[in-house]
Amino acid sequence: MATARWPRATHEAIVAARTALTDHLPAGLDYLVACSGGPDSLTLAATAAHLKSEGVLQGRVGAVVVDHGLQPGSDEVAADAGEKCAELGLSPVIVQRVQVPGTGNEADARQARYEALEEIRAEVGADYILTAHTADDQAEQVLLSLARGSGTRALAGIPEHRGRMLRPLLGITREQTHAICDGLQLHPWHDPTNDLPDARRNRVRHELLPVMREVLGNGVDDALVRTARLARQDADLLDELAQQTLATAAVQDDPSVLGGVDDRVEGRAPLVWDLRRQVVLEAPAALRSRVLRQVAVAVGGKPPTAERTAALEKLTAGTGAPGPVQLDGRVSVTRIRSEDGESLLRFRGL
Repeated sequence: MATARWPRATHEAIVAARTALTDHLPAGLDYLVACSGGPDSLTLAATAAHLKSEGVLQGRVGAVVVDHGLQPGSDEVAADAGEKCAELGLSPVIVQRVQVPGTGNEADARQARYEALEEIRAEVGADYILTAHTADDQAEQVLLSLARGSGTRALAGIPEHRGRMLRPLLGITREQTHAICDGLQLHPWHDPTNDLPDARRNRVRHELLPVMREVLGNGVDDALVRTARLARQDADLLDELAQQTLATAAVQDDPSVLGGVDDRVEGRAPLVWDLRRQVVLEAPAALRSRVLRQVAVAVGGKPPTAERTAALEKLTAGTGAPGPVQLDGRVSVTRIRSEDGESLLRFRGL
C-alpha cells in the first residue's frame, strides 16, 4: 500500500511504530505477538508482520490470542483476532481458551493470560512474547501508583522488558495506534470492559486524564511517561545497591531449608534467611526498605505493604517486641540472637 494515500499524522504514526520495533527487537529472534484484536495489539501485529516481510525481523513471528471466556461471544472475538493475524502473515497463530480463577476480575484474567502466554511461548520455542502496552497505559499506571503513595519502583510504571515479555510500543500513543488501524483498514475490536465506569483505570483514562490535559496542557501524558523513565533509572540503581547491602547483611548466601522434624509446620520445611540486624539498620532508609522487601519475597512471601514494611523497620530498629511480624505469603520475621550473641533478623517462610 502506497504511503501517499495516508494522512501525514497516520504516516508518521506508522513510521514511529516500525521504528519502535526496529529499535527494541533484536532481528534474529523468534517472537509471538499477544493479540486481543484491539487497536493496540493489532497495530503491534501489523507492524511486526511488515518488518518480517521486509526482512528486518529475520526469525519467526507468530501470534497468540487468549480467550478468557468472560464475555458472551468471546470465542468469536478470539477467532476473528486470530484470522486477522494470519491474514497479516504471522505464523504460527494460536488461539487459546483459558479458565480464569477466582472471581474473574481484571487481576485474575491477567494472571491466567500471562500463564497461558508463557506456556505457549515455551511450547512454540519463541524467544519472547510481545505485548502492546502504549504510552497511555504508562501514564495511567504512573497516576495509579501516585495515588497509592508508591515508591520509585512502582512509579517506574510498566517495564519495557520483564522476563520473557517485551513491550516495544511504550513510546507510541493510543491515538497513534487508532490512526494506524484506520490507515491500514484493520477494523479492530472494541473491548466493552474499557468503558465500565466502576473500573478505576477506566476512570483515570476517561475522567482524570482529560481534566489534567485541560488544566495542565496536552504535554501531561509525556511528562508522566518521562517520570516513569526517570523513576526506573533511580529504582534500578537503588535495587543494585540494595543487593550489595543484602550480600553484606546475609548470614548465609541464600535462603536455607530447616530440615529438622521439629522445624516442620504442617509437614512443610520452612525456608529461612538470617540477616545481621546492625548492617541492615545502618543502611540508608531507601536501601533498608528494599533489603527487607527482597528477603521477604526470597523466602516465598509477597512484597510487603507500606504498613508491614513500617513494622519491619521497627523490628530492625530493635524497639518493641522481638516479633514475629507476619507478612502475606506465610512469612514471619523475628529478632533473634545467634550463638555468639549477634542480633539477627530471621525471615521464615512456609
